[in-house]
Amino acid sequence: MPITETGFDYQPRTRVIFGAGSFRQLGEVATGFNAKQVLLVTDVGLRKAGHCDRASHLLDAAGLRVSVFDSVEPNPTTDDVDRCVEFAKAESIDLIVGLGGGSSMDCAKGANFLLTNGGRMEDYKGVGRATKPMLPMIAVPTTSGTGSEAQSFAVIADPKTHMKMPCGDPKAACRVAILDPELTVTMPHSVTTATGIDAMTHAIESFVTIKRNPMSQMFARQGWQLLSQSFPLVMEDPGNVEARGQMQLGAHLAGAAIENSMLGAAHATANPLSAHFKTVHGIAVGVMLPHVIRWNTPTVGELYRELAMAAGWAGRVDTPESGAAALADGFTDLLRTAGMPTRVSDAVSEPLTDEMIRTLADEAALQWTGTFNPRRMDAEAFVQVYRNAG
Repeated sequence: MPITETGFDYQPRTRVIFGAGSFRQLGEVATGFNAKQVLLVTDVGLRKAGHCDRASHLLDAAGLRVSVFDSVEPNPTTDDVDRCVEFAKAESIDLIVGLGGGSSMDCAKGANFLLTNGGRMEDYKGVGRATKPMLPMIAVPTTSGTGSEAQSFAVIADPKTHMKMPCGDPKAACRVAILDPELTVTMPHSVTTATGIDAMTHAIESFVTIKRNPMSQMFARQGWQLLSQSFPLVMEDPGNVEARGQMQLGAHLAGAAIENSMLGAAHATANPLSAHFKTVHGIAVGVMLPHVIRWNTPTVGELYRELAMAAGWAGRVDTPESGAAALADGFTDLLRTAGMPTRVSDAVSEPLTDEMIRTLADEAALQWTGTFNPRRMDAEAFVQVYRNAG
């Protein structure tokens, strides 16, 4: 695709502070917004790990009052956002800090929509529906996964169907992201693997979407290279802060790529799996990605070959087809290294019947992310991909 045909509108909105120990700058950074009352959005696990208390202490030492909402659940729903908003309304919040994984950051961004613009989360489904300014937000990720700190989207689920709803607006972008790899060392192995695999799917999918452009591909390629090289090191030595840092930066760059080029069919297929079987998102998207790569190879095999080469899994002698196959196989090997399923049948709680595959495919066809896939997808295409992955 010629560069002049792609076009892009790149608007960086987030200051990024990266490095071991950078969490200590939270109080100083927060005072730069002339805030008085901070809403700290996190989860119980982060409080138990001590990160929440440390954040509160840093903010308090900087002269700020802190209100802590620590009831965020994985894959936050509109109910979670509503609870956070109700909690925050009792305070005069003028700054938000999202501390944790994508769930905490998404819930914090969702609450920002409602605290400043009112209404319900459903009112903001899509892009650019907030009409009023939003509160400044600082993101402090403690995982290397979603890259939410690099995105202007809050991904919030419907509490009944558990289908995810993207709500995006430039005003929702974080003003500052503090990336401290030391915070990720406390992640349990299961979280490290699921979030790391998720981050790698972000890099691979955003590299090939129909919205790809030179900026998004720069982020995605670098993010993928960092993640694919550091993930095995972290699996072998969880305390390796250098490798943890490479993973965290790689996840952030992959998140920045999403902001500029969106995602594809692997994420479209993963969301129905999570909704019906409560499959962890990183497992769901990871188990589907190799099969999406093979499905897309006739359209973007050359691009997949580039990523396989960046990971050291292919060379210039490879054809687009063999390079793409090397990428799919190499990614499957990473799943095995992490002890994660490589087939859908091993990732769900019950056998996949033809009827369920049809249901999953129909729902995947309604997912926004699938519309950016490089090879056109419809329900029949999704049926085939699910069957291939079964």
